Amino acid sequence: MRKNGASRTAVAVASLATLLASLSACGGTHQSDGGDKDASASGSSAHRPAVGSTRIPGVGDRLYRRIPADTGQVVAVYGVGRDSARSTAVLYTRHGKSWRRQGSWPAHNGKKGWTTDHHEDDRRSPVGVFTLTDAGGVLADPGTRLPYTRDASFAAPRWWAKSHWHDFDYVIAIDYNRLKGTPPDDPTRPQGDAKGGSIWLHLDHGSGTSACISLSEAAMQYLLRTLDPHQHPVVVMGDRANLKA
Repeated sequence: MRKNGASRTAVAVASLATLLASLSACGGTHQSDGGDKDASASGSSAHRPAVGSTRIPGVGDRLYRRIPADTGQVVAVYGVGRDSARSTAVLYTRHGKSWRRQGSWPAHNGKKGWTTDHHEDDRRSPVGVFTLTDAGGVLADPGTRLPYTRDASFAAPRWWAKSHWHDFDYVIAIDYNRLKGTPPDDPTRPQGDAKGGSIWLHLDHGSGTSACISLSEAAMQYLLRTLDPHQHPVVVMGDRANLKA
C-alpha cells in the first residue's frame, strides 16, 4: 500500500488525476470489434520458435534490434491485423543464445487496432518494444517480483459496464510515455498528454481496449509471478505486418 502522508484534499486531487489518466488509455465505453474469437487458434504454431532458435518468431530486424541485450524475458503480442482488436500474447525466455516459448494466451488490444504513431484517444495500441518495470492493482500482490502497488484507486468506475469492473484487478505498466519506477497509475507523461499514456497489461473483458493489452486473470497471474526484473523483461507488440517489418 502507498503511504498516507498527504492531506485529504491532496489525495482527492491526485486520485482524480489518476482516474482521468487511466480513463484516457483503457477506459470509457468499451465496444466489441465484432470478432472476439480466440486469437491463438490460428497462430499458436506460427509463434513457436524452432529448436535452438536465436530469434523470436514473427519479429523482424527493426524491432528485434530494440530488445536490450540483457533482456531474458519477452512478452510478444501478435496482433491479428492492423485494424483488429484481437491478438495473441506469448512469453519467451532466453536460454543461452536461444529463445523458448513459455506460455501463450489469447488477448485483446486497442479497439481500432495498432499504430506506429500513437496519440491520445486514437483507440489504437502503439507498435514497439517497451520495458515492463512496475505492477499493481486492486487485488493483493499474487507473488510478483516486480514492484507492486496495491490500491483501491485502480478500480474501474462503477458507471462503466459491469463486465469491466475487474479490468484493473491486476495490471503491469507498459513503459510507454511514463516514468519507470513509479506506480502504474502515476499520471506523469514525459512526452506530453497528446502522446497518450497509462497503457497497461490488464484483465480482459472480452473485447478491444482503448490502447492497453488485456489477458485472462490466469494469464496475468502467471506473468506477474514469472516476470523477473533481473531478466529485464520487455513487451514487443504490434500487428503481424509491423512486427515483421
